[in-house]
Amino acid sequence: MVDYAVKAMKREPELGIDLTTFKKLSNLTLALQTACLPSPPEILQIMSQILSIVIPAYNEERTIHRILDKVKAVELIGGFQKELIITNDCSRDDTEGAIHRYMEANPELNIRYLKHEVNQGKGAALHTGIQHASGDYIVIQDADLEYDPNEYNILLKPILDGFADVVFGSRFMGGRPHRILFYWHSIGNKFLTNLSNMFTNLNLTDMETCYKMFRADMLKGLPLLEKRFGFEPEVTAKISRVPGVRIYEVGISYYGRTYAEGKKIGPADGFRAIYCILKYNLWAK
Repeated sequence: MVDYAVKAMKREPELGIDLTTFKKLSNLTLALQTACLPSPPEILQIMSQILSIVIPAYNEERTIHRILDKVKAVELIGGFQKELIITNDCSRDDTEGAIHRYMEANPELNIRYLKHEVNQGKGAALHTGIQHASGDYIVIQDADLEYDPNEYNILLKPILDGFADVVFGSRFMGGRPHRILFYWHSIGNKFLTNLSNMFTNLNLTDMETCYKMFRADMLKGLPLLEKRFGFEPEVTAKISRVPGVRIYEVGISYYGRTYAEGKKIGPADGFRAIYCILKYNLWAK
């Protein structure tokens, strides 16, 4: 009806209308446009979605400003806006002061700062951040410099193309830079991924990756319990059982740290991951 009225307003000769009908259609067009078109704020809301970037931080005084600079510099595709959720897991250094100084120096950034009064672990810091995230999608970002925020757009692309609800960033596929470090860590990662795949029936190459991007409503709907590094196998097991979920994987780069440079995960966390894979796929679904 609107198209017909617009043609009439242009006085297209093939419509064969008289002046009285033309005036009526002009009024009808205005009424339809007023009734059907969203207001400018609604249009902006439709066009702009928010990516919540959840950052757990523990003793990252030396690097937190550098990762925040990288996140700040990213221009997201598809009109996405950024929301930064930082959870300080009771750091013993001046991580809190570094974050406050950064927020004061960058007031234009949408940053929400949260703090645990007692150290609870990375998983707990993620739970807090996820709970307070208000975006349409959520991505996990470590506060160190092992993962590159410029690659958010690689994870976003399958989502914007309408294919994915969840995207894992794999350190073990694609031709992107990958620091050469610990052989037994790589064997351990592949073992844990294969063990997880056996139970979830997924064919992931990197279950333990930090970079996981989720549709917010799906992630918030999961009853997550793991307080430490067991978060990865737990969230993978539970998201795999969401009815109709579409999970994709894309290759990302990896700039790993040594223990001297601040790496925190250890052998005990590997054994905990095995336990979590069994637990959340067998008796605690």
